[in-house]
Amino acid sequence: MITLKEALKLPKEEMAALREDIRRRAEERSELNAYIAFDEAGEGVPLLIKDNIQVKGWNVTSASAILQGYVAPYNATVIEKIEAAGLSPFGRANMDEFAMGSSTESSFYGKTLNPHDPERVPGGSSGGSAAAVGAGVAIAALGSDTGGSIRQPAAFCGIVGMKPTYGRVSRWGLAAYSSSLDQIGPMTRNVEDAAILYDIISGHDSRDSTSADMEYTPVALNLNADRKLTVAVIENYIKDASKEVQSAYETAIKALEEAGHRVVRKEMMGAKYDIAAYYIIATAEASANLSRYDGIRYGNRAEGAENLKELYLKTRSEGFGEEVKRRILLGSFVLSSGYYDAYYLKAQRVRHLIKDEFEEVFKDADLILSPVAPTTAFRFGEMADPLQMYLSDVYTVGVNLAGLPAISLPVQKSDEGLPVGLQLIGKHFDEQTVFDGALSLERAVAYEK
Repeated sequence: MITLKEALKLPKEEMAALREDIRRRAEERSELNAYIAFDEAGEGVPLLIKDNIQVKGWNVTSASAILQGYVAPYNATVIEKIEAAGLSPFGRANMDEFAMGSSTESSFYGKTLNPHDPERVPGGSSGGSAAAVGAGVAIAALGSDTGGSIRQPAAFCGIVGMKPTYGRVSRWGLAAYSSSLDQIGPMTRNVEDAAILYDIISGHDSRDSTSADMEYTPVALNLNADRKLTVAVIENYIKDASKEVQSAYETAIKALEEAGHRVVRKEMMGAKYDIAAYYIIATAEASANLSRYDGIRYGNRAEGAENLKELYLKTRSEGFGEEVKRRILLGSFVLSSGYYDAYYLKAQRVRHLIKDEFEEVFKDADLILSPVAPTTAFRFGEMADPLQMYLSDVYTVGVNLAGLPAISLPVQKSDEGLPVGLQLIGKHFDEQTVFDGALSLERAVAYEK
């Protein structure tokens, strides 16, 4: 598969052939169900777009029944930016409904398969994006990361997935799940491509009140794998991971040391606090954000309702899937009278403690090396218990709560041939160091796709 860097240099006459080739490849691997549709906009380098990012004229649905028939009236800021850079939206990627999931099993369009083993999940919620890039049926893709939804599927599918600092990439045109956590990011086959796509979509946007109004320095042109960095490893985090993940962790530590980086050993308070705070804050924000889907303004409207209350009830009951309903109910509960202080406010206090703890580690380190998930890609149906599924996000949600940048990249394969990914976490707005460290690790481990 051609790289994004190479594709951006193609002359116009070769671009059409590339687009036809990508479509042919995707149709040949249709069993993956990574693409929802082959919508096209423009003639540039084809980029797969997660189905929660607005593309003008497309039926953007967040993989939900409730948005069937909705046509986006405008382009998200990231779409404007990619088009200005010579790329164009090429197909909608499958995902967990409203980005709520870790397996892409909850989609209105059916599940996406892992390209390395069809009996296993591709991860979620950006599972379609990850599976397509991992299978070589997309050059690159855009995903969104609320609690690991770029990094975890990237790890499961053996690709690179990057979650930017909160506020670095505009959220204008991204269907909101949890507004204080969501970030759009690149999903590619290598670190350099991720840096290129990250540069393209980054920068201040006055239409997004959470966008950071600060000077932006591109990272791709300044990539330096030879920088010597201090990398912290969190010793008490790894003990709960599977032997495959622990093996990959040790492989990465050794590779970093042999590349000349200094490794320091640290401990942090248990990641169980991250999970508890995350699922209170995220569901609370989701219950508020998803209240707009009422059958009145856009999307599907239930038939046969005799009054307004019944219309709301029927539309939302019929339109939302089980996991989305579950999270709306959880969020409504923690925001309700009598529980707001006990749950929501307490979770926000813990969020500040998590952020402070990361900052404490960064006093002695440039980066943190961490697992992405406790295991390799699990089998379909293996996480039938929702709480078990939530706990699979244990290593990723803290990054979102703290608003930090992080990148997932494959390090080695398990005995079953499944990719094992790890993540490098950086300081706020220090994506240059994140990408430099990732490029160094990528070269050091020499992962074979």
